[in-house]
Amino acid sequence: MSSIRTIISGTGSYIPENIIKNSDFVKQVFFEKDQTEIESPGEEVVRKFKDITGISERRWASDNENNADIAAIAAKRAIEDAGIDPETIDQIIVAHNYGNVLKGSIQSDTVPSMASRVKHRLGIKNNQCVPYDVLFGCPGWIQGMIQADAYIKSGLAKRCLVIGSETLSRVVDIYDRDTMIFSDGAGAAIVEANPKDDGSGIISTANMSHTEEEVDYLYYGKSNAPESNHEVKYIKMLGRKIYEYSLNYVPEAMKIALDKSGIPIESVKKVLIHQANEKMDAAIVQRFYRKYGIKINVEAVMPMSIRELGNSSVATVPTLYDMVLKDQIPDHHIEKGDILLFASVGAGMNINAFVYQQ
Repeated sequence: MSSIRTIISGTGSYIPENIIKNSDFVKQVFFEKDQTEIESPGEEVVRKFKDITGISERRWASDNENNADIAAIAAKRAIEDAGIDPETIDQIIVAHNYGNVLKGSIQSDTVPSMASRVKHRLGIKNNQCVPYDVLFGCPGWIQGMIQADAYIKSGLAKRCLVIGSETLSRVVDIYDRDTMIFSDGAGAAIVEANPKDDGSGIISTANMSHTEEEVDYLYYGKSNAPESNHEVKYIKMLGRKIYEYSLNYVPEAMKIALDKSGIPIESVKKVLIHQANEKMDAAIVQRFYRKYGIKINVEAVMPMSIRELGNSSVATVPTLYDMVLKDQIPDHHIEKGDILLFASVGAGMNINAFVYQQ
């Protein structure tokens, strides 16, 4: 096994300025998946949503912003944070789900790839810099990190740019309550071989995938509204199924990654988990610690951004990490030498995790 460890040498994120509050949905008419109207008062629908997910508001991209734009902004900030010449980047890996979706459109545009567009926007001329996309559901950024780590350890790359970026506001069905979950944003990291023998870097990884009945827990489907054009598709989810799946399998994948690292659970400083649902995330982390016979104060180890930022899919984990590093999450700090556990779950259904020493 390679003794090289891959470190994160710079991070950056982009959070759109457009704030959409829960109160903005009070007058929205919602329908169930069977297209029957939800007759509960709007205030009650919004209150129950907040109780279930923890989300109070979310960020949506402005009309003139697209996914490649915000991905490039996050990337530029990560490059500046790392203090590197962008021409030295060997690979640009962009995790997303829907590519560019222009305001007013519902079409996913993935030609050219998001990574190629980002390379273009960054002005990188190096023709040995290879840009490509990762489609892996919400765990896409972590999967990009796992791939970058493998390339660096193999010697096939020295420095990679890994981005998670999404504009889910462009593919939501406004007649579906799940619209309130989704948000937009981008997070990025520069990763490279650790030049020092100080233990920092990615220590271990884990992956898990279930594609039998689970494959359609997140899917592209028709609007809930009975008078809608059924040829037009939107992001859809089976929330209860995803919740149960996540509680059953994500703690297991996290344990596999930690056990492979040989690091005791008591040494884990922070768990950086996909911001999907506040209660679900808390339950996942509690179950993970219970596998080691430990009760934990979840709030102490699990920083959260979902209350204000919603679920931006592939962007949640890198954005959260960037925010904690830059002391933008109250009561959560990361210092040199801290052990971190990254984990995510999403469409596929796919799960992944990695253990990292800061």
